[in-house]
Amino acid sequence: MINSLPSNVVASGRLPRAWLIVGVLWVVAALNYLDRIMITTMRDSLTQAVPMTDAQFGLLTSVFLWVYGLLSPLAGFLADRFNRSRLIVLSLLIWSLLTWLTGHARSFEELIVVRALMGVSEAAYLPAALALIADYHRGSTRSFATGIHMTGLSVGTGLAGLGGWLAEKQGWRFAFDVFGWFGIVYAMALWFVLRDPAKQSSPLAPREEPRTGDSSPSSREHNAHLAEQDGYSAAASTPRLGDALASLFSNRSFWLLLAFWGLLALAGWAVAGWMPTYFKEQFSLGQGAAGISATSYLAVAMFAGKLIGGAWADRWSRTNDRARILVPAIGLFIAAPATLMLANTSVLALAIAGLCFYGLMRSFSDANLMPILCQVADSRYRATGYGVLNLFSCLVGGITVYLGGVLRDAHINVSTLFMAAAAGMLVCGVLMISVKPTASA
Repeated sequence: MINSLPSNVVASGRLPRAWLIVGVLWVVAALNYLDRIMITTMRDSLTQAVPMTDAQFGLLTSVFLWVYGLLSPLAGFLADRFNRSRLIVLSLLIWSLLTWLTGHARSFEELIVVRALMGVSEAAYLPAALALIADYHRGSTRSFATGIHMTGLSVGTGLAGLGGWLAEKQGWRFAFDVFGWFGIVYAMALWFVLRDPAKQSSPLAPREEPRTGDSSPSSREHNAHLAEQDGYSAAASTPRLGDALASLFSNRSFWLLLAFWGLLALAGWAVAGWMPTYFKEQFSLGQGAAGISATSYLAVAMFAGKLIGGAWADRWSRTNDRARILVPAIGLFIAAPATLMLANTSVLALAIAGLCFYGLMRSFSDANLMPILCQVADSRYRATGYGVLNLFSCLVGGITVYLGGVLRDAHINVSTLFMAAAAGMLVCGVLMISVKPTASA
């Protein structure tokens, strides 16, 4: 992984702004998932304090997901239209305030309103953050930088379990107070640290010159050349939502990415939503053991996969401009049979091995989706494109979790859903191979 870093970083030990951006956004990414998931870990404490049915408790997450998904394209467009850094900071500040307010809600109705508003504020983060990282990492570090950032989401998911522990020790409101205030303070500090690189944008959002740790004339000329290749010319027109959507949907490769990301969401939500239940029933495990087996191994594997998939794609991209497309495809061709093994074994160790291979290989896609989008979409509409992909992913994910429940009501083994997920991953691999780079990376 060290070899994926620029030589001037390794030699000097300095941290150029391009990598500083990844570091500070990693914390925001962890908070993004921690704050949204934490409420699911304290069901007993919450329902005792605020009376609600199980359906209403589930609705707290569903409302967030629906609002988040529906607003993702608009949030992505705002990140293309205005200053990405300021949008990120405002997003963090608002959702952290809403996290704090969640702990002060007194009724189910207040909780629903706060969760819906959190979906609005959190939707603005991921498209802007990934586009900002792509802005700074325009060469052979883009996938690795994206992969590092995406591990923050994995860590945030794991840390969300602290919410349940704090709820037991201090009451359910305490965790929202702690993480809400942490996010508010961090957002205020981030306002003075986070900056966009040089890029022609809205007159309301001037961009700064990127600082990469090398201010020599040759470095400045090289950065300017990369910026021009990436579409950051002074003549670039101000993005408009209609133009952005027309540009994206007139692109065959974007349609392939849309189908790819939607089918991949089917696999991801099938595993995330029903693996604990499958482990409990298939291997006669207790609830606690099944939950740990279904989540902890997967989290570690996905963490590693994002780093490995990013570093490998970057290294290969130096000699093959399709490397970032091929690495996720290869990963999915391996993840699919691993998922089939998981769904058709009666040996717990083999099931865990299959789960780990699935998580490791499927995560290659997480590290490379935005870098691939940079190769197929107009540079002015990257964040908008990611927002559209995010919308489709959320819609498919919600349907997949619901279908899992339908299967259970029909007394069909959940392994059927995993086999469908494996088939979907094979199709995803074929779709990815069909993507053609049409823009400068």
